[in-house]
Amino acid sequence: MKIASWNVNGIRAVEKKEELQKFLATTDPDILFLQEIKGTPAKFSNYLTQNDDYETFYNSAEKPGYAGTGAWIRKGCVENIEFKTDFEGDPFADEGRVSQIDCDLNGKAFSLLGVYFPNGGKSQEAFDGKLVFYDHFLQHINQLRQEGREVIWTGDINCAHEEIDIARPKENQNSIGFLPVERAWLSRCIEQGWADVFRTNNPETVMYSWWHLISRARARNVGWRIDYFFCDEAFMPQVKNIEYL
Repeated sequence: MKIASWNVNGIRAVEKKEELQKFLATTDPDILFLQEIKGTPAKFSNYLTQNDDYETFYNSAEKPGYAGTGAWIRKGCVENIEFKTDFEGDPFADEGRVSQIDCDLNGKAFSLLGVYFPNGGKSQEAFDGKLVFYDHFLQHINQLRQEGREVIWTGDINCAHEEIDIARPKENQNSIGFLPVERAWLSRCIEQGWADVFRTNNPETVMYSWWHLISRARARNVGWRIDYFFCDEAFMPQVKNIEYL
């Protein structure tokens, strides 16, 4: 099975540019998680809502043109699909930040989560909310694991974990997205048995997933790795490969 995650920054825009169609044709994922869909299914095309090859699910934000997540599942890929959209204690439940698929695969119960974690940069209240989101999300996935489910979670976490994950660590020591308290949460996830799949398989590889657009940082590869896949560390032997596209 191939699972992909993509912060599209507006799903209608990437469809209009045919970038979504190209991605599906070349990458051919069985499951695709989307972040920042920025819209509601009522305003989406038939391609986005009644796709021939995929079942499509969306968790839209109440605020128009903002946040939201989605999940595309290849038809017939898994069984007993249940789509869920929040977790207990989520302070941003109205922003559509969680797309959870509960399903059966090869006789096992899986929970697959695509998440658009808060940035926290708008205000102190927003940053405090980000930390609450982090803590309650960790409780949620730990509970799923305790119930005997295989859990894989992915998405835009809005935090670079270690210095290797950011091009300019010293300059960003006081920047949201690289603050000690945020990084400590990711460390806590790992301490509690959640494996950062890419870093586990590539301990010394420099890789970024986000670059500041206005400063044209991508051309100079001055980036941040803020998008991840995590799974239970006991599940790692079943991971064949992971890559950033």
